[in-house]
Amino acid sequence: MKRALALFTLSLLLPCMALAASVRDIVVNGTERVEAETVKTYLPVRVGDEIREGTLDESLKALFATGFFADVSVSESNGVLTVNVVENPVINILAFEGNDEIKDEDLTREVSLRPRTVLTRTKLQDDVARLYQVYRANGRFSASIEPKIIELDQNRVNLVFEIMEGPVTEIDSIRFVGNRAFDDSELRSALASKESAWYRFLSTSDRYDPDRLAFDEELLRRFYLEEGYADFRVLSSVAELSENKESFYLTMTVDEGARYKIGKTFVHSSLPNFNSSGLKDYITFESGDWYDSSEVEDSVDEMTTAMEDAGFAFAGVKPDIKRNRENATIDVIFNVTESAPIFVERIDVKGNVRTEDKVIRREFEMVEGDPLTRRDYVDSEQNLKNLNYFETVEVETKPGSAPDKRVVDVKVEEKSTGELSIGAGFSTNDGPLGDIRLRERNFLGKGQEVVLAGTIAGERTEVDLSITEPYFLNRDISASADVFHITRDLQDESSFDQRRTGGGVAFGYPLSENLRQTLGYRLEQNEITDVQADASRFIRDQDGTRVTSAFTHRLNYTDLDSLVFPTDGITAWFDTELAGLGGDAKYISGRLGTQYFTPVVDGVVFSLLGEVGAITGFGDAGVQINERFYLGGSTLRGFEQAGVGPRDTTTDDALGGNYFYRASAETSFPVGLPEEMGIKGHIFTDMGSLFEPDDESGPEVADSRSLRAAAGVGLSWRSPFGPIRFDLAQPYLEEDEDEDEIFRFSFGTQF
Repeated sequence: MKRALALFTLSLLLPCMALAASVRDIVVNGTERVEAETVKTYLPVRVGDEIREGTLDESLKALFATGFFADVSVSESNGVLTVNVVENPVINILAFEGNDEIKDEDLTREVSLRPRTVLTRTKLQDDVARLYQVYRANGRFSASIEPKIIELDQNRVNLVFEIMEGPVTEIDSIRFVGNRAFDDSELRSALASKESAWYRFLSTSDRYDPDRLAFDEELLRRFYLEEGYADFRVLSSVAELSENKESFYLTMTVDEGARYKIGKTFVHSSLPNFNSSGLKDYITFESGDWYDSSEVEDSVDEMTTAMEDAGFAFAGVKPDIKRNRENATIDVIFNVTESAPIFVERIDVKGNVRTEDKVIRREFEMVEGDPLTRRDYVDSEQNLKNLNYFETVEVETKPGSAPDKRVVDVKVEEKSTGELSIGAGFSTNDGPLGDIRLRERNFLGKGQEVVLAGTIAGERTEVDLSITEPYFLNRDISASADVFHITRDLQDESSFDQRRTGGGVAFGYPLSENLRQTLGYRLEQNEITDVQADASRFIRDQDGTRVTSAFTHRLNYTDLDSLVFPTDGITAWFDTELAGLGGDAKYISGRLGTQYFTPVVDGVVFSLLGEVGAITGFGDAGVQINERFYLGGSTLRGFEQAGVGPRDTTTDDALGGNYFYRASAETSFPVGLPEEMGIKGHIFTDMGSLFEPDDESGPEVADSRSLRAAAGVGLSWRSPFGPIRFDLAQPYLEEDEDEDEIFRFSFGTQF
């Protein structure tokens, strides 16, 4: 019995003794590029180590984890560990075929595989999935991507992604369920996603994007909150792909809830020695108005700004919304509290591929370490928008490394800053004329402006090259230089040709937050040539060449909500020029003007412009014809260039004037088309007068100081190619000698 028990125990121990054997040797088979010794280093076991349970599995996992091998097997016999491997191939060439809409370099940036890297199944699957994401983000959900592996010698392969891009998968319809107060068309206008339409051929808003759909939910919520529906909810948003994968159907289910009116408004302040009653004047709504969340935000902004102006830079205003569901009213309590100073820990800039960081950072009203105030925050965001370098600008604050620190997060999306502008007009006497202008507002991403302008017309040619550095010597000082050569055929207007050649420099700097001063100097040679024999005697007397050496000065005040597309605010300018310190010309001139914008109702903007100017000579020199003011064309619509003012009635030559005034009133309004088309209508009236051409007088000179005026309508399109505008104007106050211009248009494009 004891002998049988001993034999049974030995039979159980023998396998364990075998597993506990040591590794006598490791043999690696199948390697081509990878050295056998390198393979051994990846193994979790070495010669002399015991072979434990799980050693073979661990070895397999370790070798597969390297990504070098397509297949691995590990076996053990009598202490010899045998490793058989099949190496993954190396990519020789990586290529894309069939992609027309997305360039090779753009797709290459999205994949992880590269030539001379190891091809693994996992990486290949991940790259195919990433390419599908890229095409779906571009609205092509029917795209097909097939990776092809072409085997070569020495375990090399060519990897080709065969792509069938398919058509753009557009949004065929957007529908809503549960909406009673607003119809589908009103709600669609509030979304960023749009239904496909012919006029959106250059837009991507009609392509389905899951991220945009999430943003649409927020936009819809804001829309209802601004209309008084404080309990509004989006219950679901569903995007269904058609069977042919060419279109999406979006359905949003909503719960509108009740509509609320404003009940009572209160202002509570915990600030010592501060009377909060004055803050009620900054509340932009009244009891009985429909609740509007945007009005509450505007009131908070107004109060915060007023507090900062009063010296309470770190006072906070927080609205508290109290719903009364029984009578559908909302009480709004504005709580004013003193908060501890918050400091800027750092400013993070993202999205600027081309524009240098310093160009963005210098527009901020604060730097790292400064206290963070709302005014500086808002002004900094507007400064970036005013650059007009970016399609979108988002400035947000995030918690920093301490409770009193914030990180300012700046996200920008760059847009084209190069412009090819083509202006054109039509004169009833002279036919079509136009000009071309190449402009880069962000040269090499450094924020410099370079302009090459040329005019091509029957009446003049012009070449003007200028460069402006907005932050000269890294200070808020603009420096500009330009050279020009201009020839003008003024035979029809004034019976002579003019040639101007010269250049100038200018420096500008701020005097206050909204006031800026610019000082400059210009040197040019001015020639009056080819004067017709039957020209006015006043023009024949000025035949010849003059040199102008002039110092210029400009004061400019700007308090606009936007420098690009202003809707509210005022801008004013005062320009003076003194010629006579050298050269032949001796005069002093000045122009004073202002333009005012104000919103009338949603989408409607009224603007009013006024300007006056005067020039007078001194010494023996009078004001020459090339130095005088002219009025007409873009400065007085309804009349052609130099179409009004002093004129020799015997020759019909325009003589220009020493004094002018002009005014313009215009209302811009939507025309009922979708807002994203960027089409607006305009109604305007221009008026002004030009008179007194120095000492040139006589019975043949018509120099009426009477008011000229014209009224008209216009249509503008903020097209993807640049601004396009058409104007029709009809004079209703004019003199017999004036020259009318009924139709004008201008066109521009961007590159």
